[in-house]
Amino acid sequence: MSHHSGRRATPGRLVAITMTLLVVLSPFLWLLQMSFKSNDQILQFPPPLIFTPTLENYVSLWHSAFSASFVNSLLSASLSTALALLSGVPAAYALSRWAGRGKHALSFAILVTRMAPPIAFTIPFFLFYRWIGLLDTVTGLVLVYTSFNLPLVIWMMQPFFDTIPVSLEEAALVDGARTRTVFTKIVLPMVTPGIAATAILCFLYAWNDFFFALILTRTNARTAPVAVVNFMNYEGWEWGKIAAGGSLVMAPVLIFSLAVRRYLVSGLTAGAVKG
Repeated sequence: MSHHSGRRATPGRLVAITMTLLVVLSPFLWLLQMSFKSNDQILQFPPPLIFTPTLENYVSLWHSAFSASFVNSLLSASLSTALALLSGVPAAYALSRWAGRGKHALSFAILVTRMAPPIAFTIPFFLFYRWIGLLDTVTGLVLVYTSFNLPLVIWMMQPFFDTIPVSLEEAALVDGARTRTVFTKIVLPMVTPGIAATAILCFLYAWNDFFFALILTRTNARTAPVAVVNFMNYEGWEWGKIAAGGSLVMAPVLIFSLAVRRYLVSGLTAGAVKG
């Protein structure tokens, strides 16, 4: 393809990209504009496109129990992501360097644990937590999310470690470096895109989780997605609060993804190609 024809295709490409973005973001943008309307304006038909925005939904949200739920979500998602990476990344490295038999069987067994539907795990978790007193605690959620994200971390990181030539590590070990130093100073910097991509997926899984949070929490550890649904109550649906809560739940996801989109794309494609 010549340089000229590549340049000529840009306006069309721009239109296509803009259209795609609009389609993808339209639910979020619609929710966002709803969150700045009063309940009466939301229920107006046809919906007013020009209106005086109000912050009342956000203010009442922040003064309600929602702010605590938002913090619970942030805590459980970030802590479980950190834990899953701390134990999963070294495990993936060990699996990648393990020359023994049964390596593929083990990798597959690790992934299979992730394939079962959440309901299969919820009941044992619920009974166990009730027994040890972890129901309705952030700690309980962190443990559940970590156990679900761990296989994901191992499965995603192993192909990255596979691409790093063992000769690099052997050379450093011959020079007298310790295994831990080799891992942290040589190997880890080479797989940062993979770690970034994996971290995002872990965070999103925990952040977006509704099912576990619904069953394993009541009031103290309730997360943001569950709190939003609680605005659909017997008195009626509080649309303004639902829209504001929904926008706040989606905001970190968008911000997080945009901040590390470079890593995300290179990480996900590299893992897929090399796997």
